[in-house]
Amino acid sequence: MTPPPNSPPASRSAWAWIPTLYFGQGIPYVVVMTMSVILYKRLGISNTDIALYTSWLNVPWVIKPLWSPIVELLGTKRQWILVMQLLIGAALGCVALTIPGPAFFKVTLGIFWLMAFASATHDIAADGFYMLALNKHDQAWFVGVRSTFYRLAMIVGQGLLIMLAGAIELRTGLAPLELKLAAQPGAPALAPADPAAVKLERGGAPRLVTASAQLTLAPTAAAPGEVRDLVAQARQWNQAAGLTPAPQTAAGATPAGLAGPSWWSRAVAQPLEKFLRSNFGATPVQRADAAGRAGVFFVGLSAQPAQDVVVNVARDSGDKGMKLLEGERFTFTAANWEKPVMVVVQIDPRTPGASEAVFVASSGNIPLAWSITFWTLAGLFALFCLYHRFALPKPAADSAGATRPRGNPLADFFGAFASFFRKPMVARTLAFLLLYRFAEAQLVKIAALFLLDGREAGGLGLSTGAVGFVYGTVGVVSLTLGGLLGGFCAARHGLKFWLPVMVAAINLPNLVYVYLAFATPGDFAVVNACVAVEQFGYGFGFAAYMIFMLYVAQGEQQTAHYAICTGFMALGMMLPGMFTGWLQEIIGYQNFFVWVMIATIPGFIVTALIKPDPAFGKKAAPSQ
Repeated sequence: MTPPPNSPPASRSAWAWIPTLYFGQGIPYVVVMTMSVILYKRLGISNTDIALYTSWLNVPWVIKPLWSPIVELLGTKRQWILVMQLLIGAALGCVALTIPGPAFFKVTLGIFWLMAFASATHDIAADGFYMLALNKHDQAWFVGVRSTFYRLAMIVGQGLLIMLAGAIELRTGLAPLELKLAAQPGAPALAPADPAAVKLERGGAPRLVTASAQLTLAPTAAAPGEVRDLVAQARQWNQAAGLTPAPQTAAGATPAGLAGPSWWSRAVAQPLEKFLRSNFGATPVQRADAAGRAGVFFVGLSAQPAQDVVVNVARDSGDKGMKLLEGERFTFTAANWEKPVMVVVQIDPRTPGASEAVFVASSGNIPLAWSITFWTLAGLFALFCLYHRFALPKPAADSAGATRPRGNPLADFFGAFASFFRKPMVARTLAFLLLYRFAEAQLVKIAALFLLDGREAGGLGLSTGAVGFVYGTVGVVSLTLGGLLGGFCAARHGLKFWLPVMVAAINLPNLVYVYLAFATPGDFAVVNACVAVEQFGYGFGFAAYMIFMLYVAQGEQQTAHYAICTGFMALGMMLPGMFTGWLQEIIGYQNFFVWVMIATIPGFIVTALIKPDPAFGKKAAPSQ
């Protein structure tokens, strides 16, 4: 007798392993695809390299249908799960070991690549084990449970773990340095000092020091060009001293000691870059919004550091009319520690009477913070492997060779691909799978970098912990709610009915990033609200994509066909994401987010081309 659809599952022991199995499935994916982006940004890698190389990490999920038969033919899925969890834990430990090293970027990329293969293999084994260990009723009953714990892994990976790294950063650096800016009517104008002649306190253990911890300015208008010239002077000094990154070399330049550019660079990349820079190149962010007087704090180190010291400066409290114009983020090294950084601040001339603001310069041991975070993850996966060694059941259907297909396995494997490409309107299907998220694939690579980048670079200058909260907690919760609503709506009226609304939902909310890039609001609540809107729309619109994959996979060999769809899904995210960092660094954040809105057009076109069955996805009416 078939149990009622809403009755509890027969296998109570499934509660002992399904939550942890699918939580463990989500963590390595979010580590490779999201945490790696923020890790590399905090360690000073350029947006171009981050977007290009982390996009390649999608490849294992793109091609996982190619080796899924190996998981079917060799060993049991239970064994594959345990071995892959052990490998993922070992890879996380290796990342933790290599982050502080000089070649961390190349080495960690290689480890992330191996971890991605292990994670994709774990996905194959876990999904297969789920179907073997549960009957049809229990499979349906636990769908919501596995989805919930996978989403929980997203929250932990994109939110709590990044917040943990941010908290450790703040507690492992030098003591914070307070810089007080005061407004006082009638205060004399100050001529900027020569940074080369500034004397700072020296000796003892390395610590942040300043020539003067308080600066007093009159809340009056500055002379024309005065603030602009001061900011330009500070920026030139900071860049020349190696305290802040120097601007990129012009298109076509070849670094000394390297061979000339390739044919592709000469014929395509460099002319395209030159065209983009000349027509859409990023313009310097205008920081002197009000023409108030500006002054300079000189900040330095008291002694040579044992390793690089990254310092962030931000207003901690006080009058919001007092702004930081230059020197939000800088790095002291063994080569430049004796040179002070110029931190330029400004007072709004409309400031009424006497007021003040406190800016705080804080440093953190970024490699140590992220190493501790990855050691924590490595320990977690060691526990997962040990726990699942005892908690996972041993279904008879999972015995070695029990699920091996009859006949010629190689013929069955290629037959699944051939039958997929014989489906009706397969060209339109592939276009939809590759282009529905064309804009989102570009946005997702740059969004976190935009939140982290300083305001002088056009970003919002949020801390690591703040990005973890806004993107990993508020964002993931909104994404989940949007997905739940999308699934509910599709069940009421079917996929075809909701397609126009869903394609609009996944694309139009990207406008919030255009607003953020142009307005650069300082209110953290506004940033959270904008990210929540975009992620809710993405969750709602992405439901159409998931349901369409189920629609395409219908018929014989639906498991293999669904796996092929997921491969194209990953490819659709990988290819557009590869060039986004390069493009953003050429045209700036403002123009990039405008481009993202233009890039939504293919999504609308391919959605109009597909013709799913109007009844698909709609809840069937009860039989009379």
